[in-house]
Amino acid sequence: MNAEAPIPFPQSGPVPDQVSFDRKELGQILRVYGRMVAAGEWRDYAIAAMRDLAVFAIFRRTAETPLYRIEKRPKLRARQGLYAVVGMDGQILRRGHDLDQVLKVLEKRLIGPV
Repeated sequence: MNAEAPIPFPQSGPVPDQVSFDRKELGQILRVYGRMVAAGEWRDYAIAAMRDLAVFAIFRRTAETPLYRIEKRPKLRARQGLYAVVGMDGQILRRGHDLDQVLKVLEKRLIGPV
């Protein structure tokens, strides 16, 4: 009888060093951002990619704190949802698994009273 070393299971790929938005997600975010810029509500944005989350921050003016933050947290995928929109004061305005549904909270602000 011949004893051979076990064959390890193949890896699915390297674990990413940081979380980031993919092209489809950025397209959805920038579509809403473009409408709000055209309406004169927003003027600047910033993108941050960290080890445990990715953030798209929206500013009214460059020197201010962000009005809204769109966050992507893969660790919350199974529980509250992968995406969240956070207000200026840190309050979570909407959370969910579908980015389009989460971004609707920002579009409602555009339709406000005239």
